[in-house]
Amino acid sequence: METFLQLVAQDLYKKTGNDLSRTVVVFPNKRASLFFNEQLAAQSDRPLWSPTYVSISDLFRQLSPWKAGDPIRLVCELYRVFREETKSEETLDDFYFWGELLISDFDDVDKNLVDADRLFGNLQDLKNIMDIPDYLSQEQEEAIQEFFRNFSIEKRTELKEKFISLWDKLGDIYRHYRKRLAELGIAYEGMMYRQVMEELNTQRLDYDRYVFVGFNVLNRVEQAFFLRLQEAGKAWFYWDYDVFYTRRPSEANPPYKHEAGEFILRNLKLFPNQLPESCLDVMSRPKQIRFLSAPTENAQARFLPQWMKGLELPEGAQQKENAVVLCNEAMLVPVLHTLPEEVKDVNITMGFPLAQTPVYSYINALTELQTDGYRADSGRYVYEAVMAVLKHPYVRQLSAEAEKLERRLTKDNRFYPLPSELKADAFLEQVFTPQNGQKALCTWLTERIKDVSVLYRNEPEEEGKDIFGQLYRESLFKSYTLVNRLLNLLETGELEGVRTGTLKRLMNRLLTAANIPFHGEPAIGMQVMGVLETRNLDFKNLIVLSLNEGQLPKAGGESSFIPYNLRKAFGMTTIEHKNAVYAYYFYRLMQRAENVTLMYNTSTDGLNRGEMSRFMLQFLVEWPHEIRREYLEAGQSPQAERTIRVEKTEEMVERMCQRYNVEKHPKAFFSPSALNTYLDCRLRFYYRYVAGLKLPEEVTAEIDSALFGTIFHRSAELVYTELTEHGKEIRKEDLERLLKNEVKLQGYVDRAFKEEFFHVPEEEQPEYNGTQLIHARVIASYLRQLLRNDLNYAPFSMEGMEQEVKEVMEIDTPAGKLKIQIGGTIDRMDSKDDTLRIVDYKTGGAPKTPENITQLFTPAEGRPNYIFQTFLYAAILCRKQAKKVAPALLYIHRAAQDTYSPVIEMGAARQPKQPVNNFSFYEDEFRERLQQLLEEIFSLHTPFDQTEQTRQCEYCDFRRLCRR
Repeated sequence: METFLQLVAQDLYKKTGNDLSRTVVVFPNKRASLFFNEQLAAQSDRPLWSPTYVSISDLFRQLSPWKAGDPIRLVCELYRVFREETKSEETLDDFYFWGELLISDFDDVDKNLVDADRLFGNLQDLKNIMDIPDYLSQEQEEAIQEFFRNFSIEKRTELKEKFISLWDKLGDIYRHYRKRLAELGIAYEGMMYRQVMEELNTQRLDYDRYVFVGFNVLNRVEQAFFLRLQEAGKAWFYWDYDVFYTRRPSEANPPYKHEAGEFILRNLKLFPNQLPESCLDVMSRPKQIRFLSAPTENAQARFLPQWMKGLELPEGAQQKENAVVLCNEAMLVPVLHTLPEEVKDVNITMGFPLAQTPVYSYINALTELQTDGYRADSGRYVYEAVMAVLKHPYVRQLSAEAEKLERRLTKDNRFYPLPSELKADAFLEQVFTPQNGQKALCTWLTERIKDVSVLYRNEPEEEGKDIFGQLYRESLFKSYTLVNRLLNLLETGELEGVRTGTLKRLMNRLLTAANIPFHGEPAIGMQVMGVLETRNLDFKNLIVLSLNEGQLPKAGGESSFIPYNLRKAFGMTTIEHKNAVYAYYFYRLMQRAENVTLMYNTSTDGLNRGEMSRFMLQFLVEWPHEIRREYLEAGQSPQAERTIRVEKTEEMVERMCQRYNVEKHPKAFFSPSALNTYLDCRLRFYYRYVAGLKLPEEVTAEIDSALFGTIFHRSAELVYTELTEHGKEIRKEDLERLLKNEVKLQGYVDRAFKEEFFHVPEEEQPEYNGTQLIHARVIASYLRQLLRNDLNYAPFSMEGMEQEVKEVMEIDTPAGKLKIQIGGTIDRMDSKDDTLRIVDYKTGGAPKTPENITQLFTPAEGRPNYIFQTFLYAAILCRKQAKKVAPALLYIHRAAQDTYSPVIEMGAARQPKQPVNNFSFYEDEFRERLQQLLEEIFSLHTPFDQTEQTRQCEYCDFRRLCRR
């Protein structure tokens, strides 16, 4: 395969010989010079004097007396001019992001040598523009007329009026802005281009010959520059194209003009090609081309090893003939992870995104901590921002206390910790010191970045082995430079008055746009590159990923203050220009390749419509040879639902016996919750009580039903603790007095929130958010409802609150007799006359009526598990005292009616129900069933298996393991 740069090198050497010291070779970008130099060196077996290589943008910078302005400073200078010209009170925060847009328009104006006075002329004065027949073509006049029809006097709207008032000022803003930048000795790129062209003296140029290689679309400055050098006899031109899209025969009338060759044909009319057209007719030759569709983006990356295997890649330098081109540059990381080991050398032209390195998330977490994560009014940090910092790998490595602090905050449920609580060591003291002002924030960030540098101070012999260490070290330096750049702009006053939110967005934009360059030898190894980097380069084997509509060409046009019709009329860049440019890149990339694979993603996701690029469709029609169409298919089939069943072994039962043996572990016991779990789902019981799995603790501002009940229980306990300070009896007058004291009732709720939710000291006042405040009010209303219900029951004696009860039982197991405990915590016990009532508070759910005791022990959806719990407590207490025991469930949210009773009833459907006022009638049957249940838990013949799928499965902690 003879490449374009090889053709140019042969021709240039043939015409100039060994001495190219007075020659400069100009490329559209820098990368091509490395490959060209290699080809030029191959033309001679003797040393030769190399030419100078430069990109077109660098050439203009060398010829300009001005320096390229910092992008942020350029916007700040524009803001000053804007304020002076418009007398606007708009803040820099509001101006900044559309100030960038305005500079982009000015850049386009200058690069295309547009007469700014005519472009930004008064919209009312259309005649001044239209009276210049030698300036505008008929097509341009029609475009302007179409634009101005929308601004007729009778069609004025408020939006149009605002546009006109701003447009009338743009000409003055443009002139004064350029003047101010010139005084400062800085410029944006277009301004620099225009000044070079206007002041160009070809006799004073440094080189005798300028060789322009591989250009396509030229803006008017570049075109004028080329013409001046050509007139001075100092310019040679090498155009890279194929007659396939410049001289393609057509029977259409008028002849069809291929968009890929649009700009090349214009250039050839002005600047003759040094290469003969005979060597630019290669695309029509047969080659292997296939279109390959994939179901996802990652599937394309995973196909790369198979593609490379089919190529039988050669060793050494010849691997540079193979290229992976990414239309979607976000595919870089998946591609790097899928490259096979056989590929020893890889040259990546795109740079690694800084946003995918740890330092990016580190800076983001720190910035969020000191901005939205710190509440200046209360002097507290927000939990989520603190956790993001404490969990970061850098912080974990720099602070031995970070993990302990995280666990403590989670355990204590600290939503808004004080800085003093977080300064567990010297490093965390620096991290959790509030920063006031933008300068302080940026200075603090640079110090925190320097802290991390100690993690990458490897020994010299280790540096070469630690590839990721090198990459992350580079990312630290890049991040430090970017943050320091913002700090310098703040210190010099360029960003004076900018709000913290805008500074944060600016920082994020800079970090997101930054790339870390890969170091290596570009002319060796397989090439991984974006579309723009392929200019001038040719590859024998080529695979293009993500060649979807919307990726190539890129979807939509760029925003602009200059309407499309005016851009078109004045010869500025339009969407048609960009489409034609990308069409050229597409066809030029394939013209010399021998083995081409074009891949696209068929899934519809976000902006991706799952369609192949229009260029692929066009090529499918135009290509005179066969194109293979294939598709990737996942080699996996959907996994069938599997049944999980844990068989018991003697070793497992032995461990369970050891764990629940009350003689060895006096605190071990089976609670009603554990037994209910077993009855509802044996597998869940295994995960929780045998394997010991549980969800990690986390802090959440949300209050679930369990926590809601806990806070209510504690509030009720506080109420009755105070009511029984001087005796067990609860009197009606005491309840009536308390019901009238709203402040006191709310105080009980606040205290319960402090203890169970906020975990703050007694003297500290917690801060409720809106949802928490609603929950606090609801709990207070439930508390009043409880007191009103008790008012109807009073007088009675309070026997205990949140009291733990237990009983030892003996059961048969495969390992012999085993003594275990059953028990739990009873919400409340009260007595009246000869009855001891066991009351279980419920803040959710609905009362159920079991038919019999057997139903309590029968696994089924809707099983009355609340009643099972209360009956278990009743069975224990029946043997501890002589009174009748009456289990009761008090559903607070349903207790508003005067006739409401918490007494549990039993009976078959559509049959009279019997109140359970004396549990002794049911005790023997309940205990018999309980004994069987406990022995079944330890039985080798009953596995831990899944229950039938129920509504409870939706809220199960182990749903992901169970996959129900």
